[in-house]
This record gives sequence, structure tokens and C-alpha cells, in this order.
Amino acid sequence: MMPLLTTKGLSRNFGGLRAVDGVDFALMPGEIRAVIGPNGAGKTTFVSLVSGRIQPSSGMIVFDGADITSQPAYIRVRQGIAYTFQITSVFANLSAYDNVALPVQRTLSDGRSKGAVRAGVMAALERTGLADRAHMPAGQLSYGHQRLLEVAMGLALKPRLLILDEPTQGLADSEIDNFITLVREIAKNATVLLIEHNMPVVMQLADRITVFNAGKILAEGTPEAIRENAAVQEAYLGTAP
Repeated sequence: MMPLLTTKGLSRNFGGLRAVDGVDFALMPGEIRAVIGPNGAGKTTFVSLVSGRIQPSSGMIVFDGADITSQPAYIRVRQGIAYTFQITSVFANLSAYDNVALPVQRTLSDGRSKGAVRAGVMAALERTGLADRAHMPAGQLSYGHQRLLEVAMGLALKPRLLILDEPTQGLADSEIDNFITLVREIAKNATVLLIEHNMPVVMQLADRITVFNAGKILAEGTPEAIRENAAVQEAYLGTAP
């Protein structure tokens, strides 16, 4: 099986800082991959490069066999890459329903069909547990529910690759349990790339974990292998002997 996403020598400089430094990365179709690492390790910069929000200083990004390195973010969305932000980016004055309707319309050949739009919106809201808040202004939702609304907006695009940046931040414990169930369901039809600091969530969800440190990949492997990796313990988990 060919990887869905690969990066080769991917780097991004900000002045004298090399935030992402020569990263070679491969993600298989249907995988749930977690990206972890200390603050400033380059995780968000890396997924921003993959999604097209920023351009690399050097290196290559290949999605489903095609070189997308120079493509803008909106083209990558059309190709099936959806990204939820680390900081919520919902439209606060629009209802939850209308926030999701915007991406739903992009997936429909006839975006003006009210029935098709409604079906797509409500399906995404129901999957994220927000159907009963459909007509609330997004700005009145709790922070955790705004995070889930972003996931619903990503799902509405019917992505092949869904990138989630700190999705459990602000969620209550009961909501985190539902989120874990949701991601497992999403992975039946899509590939998930997840930046997450909540290690119990990472260990439960991830098929494989990639550990970033100082802009480079420090380690990669199964949750069990990463938990036992001494270099990871020292750099991030804080459990080295």
C-alpha cells in the first residue's frame, strides 16, 4: 500500500529559527497518527505546511502520489485535506448550523439545494454531538463545543485526511470519551493526523506516534514503543530514570 501523505526533507525557517528541519514523514491510508512533542517542537508548523497554510523553505510534500508542495490551501481542501486550527476559528456571529453549511456547500455539485445542505450539516453536527445546538450562535458555545464545531466543519468537507490540532483542549472528560469514539469512527473512512498533548488520548487513539523535538523527528513508533523510548522520556514525557 502506498502512503497517502509523504514529506521529503521538509523545512521551514522563520528568520534564524528552523522551526521544521528536514522532516521525512509517511502516513498510510486509514491510519490514526499522533504528533507529540514539547512546546516549540515544530508540530503546528509541520501540519501548517501539510495543509498549505504556510509554504516550506525547502523540501517536498506528496499527497496521494501528487506533488502538492506549491499548491495553496484551498486547492488542498478540494483534494481532501481538512485542517482544524489550534485556536478556534469559527464564525462567532453565525449559528453552528451556518458555520457547517459553508463547507458543506463546497462538497455539493449543487450547493444551493437546501435539502442536501441540511442533510450534510445535520450529519456533521450529530456526529460531533452538537445537533441540539445547531441554531446557537457559535460565539455562545463553550470553548470545548467550539472545538467540536471545528471538527464538524472539517467533517463536512468529507476529507480524505483530517488534521486535528489540539482538539481535546477545553473538552470535559465525558466529551473526551465521546471524541475518542468519534475519531475511531472517522478513521473508518479517512486518515487522521492528530496533534495532542493529552497523553491518555494519544495512547488510546494512535496507531503510531511521531515525536517532534527542535523541528526534527526524534522518534516514531507504536504507543508502546514510544512510551518505552528513553530519548522520548527525557525530551517530553518527563519519566526518564
